[in-house]
Amino acid sequence: MNLKFISILLFSFILVYLLYLIIKNPGKQTISCPDCNVVFVSFDTLRADHLHFMGYSKNTSPTLDKLASNGFIFTNAVSASSWTLPATMSWFTGVYPSVHQILNKFTLKGPNEQEISNLKKLSPGLLTMAEIFQKDGYKTGGFTGGAGVNHEFGFAAGFDEYIDDQDFAGFEYSYPKAVEWIKKNRNEKLFVFLHGYNIHGQYVPPEGYDFRFLDFTYKGKLTGSKEEQLNLREEGLAQGKLFLTQDDVRFLTALYDEKIARADEEFSKFYQEFKKLGLLEKTIFVITSDHGEELYEHGQIDHGHSLYQEVIHVPLLIIIPGIKGALISQQVRSIDLLPTILTIIGAGTDQKIFSQFQGKNLTDTMKGDNLNLQAFSETDYRYAVFKRAITSADSWKYITDLETSNNELYSLKNDPGEKINRIDTNKIEKDTLRLTLEEIINSNKRK
Repeated sequence: MNLKFISILLFSFILVYLLYLIIKNPGKQTISCPDCNVVFVSFDTLRADHLHFMGYSKNTSPTLDKLASNGFIFTNAVSASSWTLPATMSWFTGVYPSVHQILNKFTLKGPNEQEISNLKKLSPGLLTMAEIFQKDGYKTGGFTGGAGVNHEFGFAAGFDEYIDDQDFAGFEYSYPKAVEWIKKNRNEKLFVFLHGYNIHGQYVPPEGYDFRFLDFTYKGKLTGSKEEQLNLREEGLAQGKLFLTQDDVRFLTALYDEKIARADEEFSKFYQEFKKLGLLEKTIFVITSDHGEELYEHGQIDHGHSLYQEVIHVPLLIIIPGIKGALISQQVRSIDLLPTILTIIGAGTDQKIFSQFQGKNLTDTMKGDNLNLQAFSETDYRYAVFKRAITSADSWKYITDLETSNNELYSLKNDPGEKINRIDTNKIEKDTLRLTLEEIINSNKRK
């Protein structure tokens, strides 16, 4: 056997072995879709643990389940806030609420003076997602349910078209307008923000509930109306706790699950219309929620008033054409979405823009690397609560109330429902997270 033959044999063996490693480790593929369209979908008020593909027992999300089978499923995504206005603006800017300063609908100017909070007035140096896409040559369209994502707060910046003329509207209102606009601009590079309030407490299905998930005879006083939800929310906010029966909670949970299923159905109609346009092979879908919803786990309903997992643990799917997805269990944050999307489409070369972001590019995470990210969340909901939370990469969570100085510590691994406050028993974890939280709060003040 001569030396040349041995060299060829060895080279062939190495080549076959490398191909084997590539096939065996698909997560190491390149996470890229240059100049692809981006459809960013916000299922407002959707908590992660009520989706079937996230392990929920009820079949609430058949459309999302199917899409999830081909995408990157982030099972531990954490929102920057627990209500729409600050959480959505953190998507749009890649920074925390205390940095973009859209903390409430109104900014207090004095004892008896306030004005509508607006990004360009409060943080004029920040670019929004749509502005960045627009600079990169994209046509930009936003189709929303208004209310907390109204253009007055600065959400319309960078959009060629932005629909927000009906408050608390569902996908059945926003998606037909999106489809019409996409058809007109289908030959352009497109960025679409699609948003619906179908799951929100201030939304009731136009044809009424069909009680598809109600598995018992409810004899209580609740009806699931918008007015009722508003009254319960305000009562909980004023008193810090509601008094509901177990059957009341089961009833409200069944209605919540029904609204998820109906939202899934409406989104399916949009997806099928989009599919008919032949754009799927060059379109990235990002599907997520701004925040979740408390269903009496900690004595209240609604959102914004706390930072427990039911209101900040959100679903996140990223579907990229031609790329096999994966299940990603490590913690990621909503502020990571913007730098990640820009990197995937190849628009991540402007270091001046990327220097704005507090979030990280997750494409290495999508390849299987571990970034060990800690998650910070905050809420100053309606100037009634002032809370901050930090969750470590190994699932220890510290919550502080800036007004009352009450502190809480939970091991999410052993206590996912946050029922056992370990603030007096786990000093090392408490002190470590307290210092980390203080550093983030101080850093955000300096930015």
